[in-house]
Amino acid sequence: MPTALIDGIPTHYEVWGSGPPLLMFSPGGFDATLEKWSTLGVYARIKLMDHLVQKYSCIVFDRRETGQSGGRVERVTWVDYVAQGKGLLDHLNIAQAHLIGGCMGCSPVAAFGAMHPQATLSMVLYWPVGGAKYRINGHQRFAEHLAFVQQNGLAAVAELVARDGKPFNADPRGGPWASVLRHDRAFADRYVKQSLEHYKLVVAGMARTLLDRDTVPGAEPEDLLRLDIPSLVVPGSDASHATSAARYLEECLPGAEYWDMPPAEQTEDNAPARVIQFLDAVGARPR
Repeated sequence: MPTALIDGIPTHYEVWGSGPPLLMFSPGGFDATLEKWSTLGVYARIKLMDHLVQKYSCIVFDRRETGQSGGRVERVTWVDYVAQGKGLLDHLNIAQAHLIGGCMGCSPVAAFGAMHPQATLSMVLYWPVGGAKYRINGHQRFAEHLAFVQQNGLAAVAELVARDGKPFNADPRGGPWASVLRHDRAFADRYVKQSLEHYKLVVAGMARTLLDRDTVPGAEPEDLLRLDIPSLVVPGSDASHATSAARYLEECLPGAEYWDMPPAEQTEDNAPARVIQFLDAVGARPR
């Protein structure tokens, strides 16, 4: 798997298929690896990737702090996730691309569009995360990690991850750097030696920054309302992907197309075709 060094952090990525570039921000919450496009939940069921690679160059990557990508202990924000995606496009010498996000990947897509509208040909937002339950559960995950750190120390975090190998979303005790701890020994050595008090402040600030509202986080509504980027919103409907979150993006993105298809009726027969129809139509427009 190729690796790009972006802001000092290794990003593991692949490019699948051929055609216009499609930058794909993976689903999977805090375990957003590139494989999730083929193995996770609705994406495994609708086989979206199998169809996209036939017409587009699908740029997939492990988000920082997940999979085989690296990380850095800092108050990670949506801006940092955008920087990784933009840095990957720059690494590949791609000036403009379509963007698609799944699940938590929708938030950096929306933020990317707000920050780099000239580089964004279109946005597909598939099952955006959001809703009161999503925020509450997310804050609980960070709180469980902080409680474990307070009671046991940072060395215990590293030992737990080395023993069990679970990412943050599977075992909150391991924290948001669990995946990096698992595969990067030098990072683990630095991790256990840092100031415990400073670390707790970083984690607390990260939780508040990433999970700051009861709808889709990532970009301010005032910034989204000023965009002129073709957008397709596909709703989910569960505790992490509230339908209200998808409707919020429809409201905030001028001219957004909203595919009003219940999640249970989104299938391989209709979902990939709907996404590709949207992307093809954007590509056919005069620029």
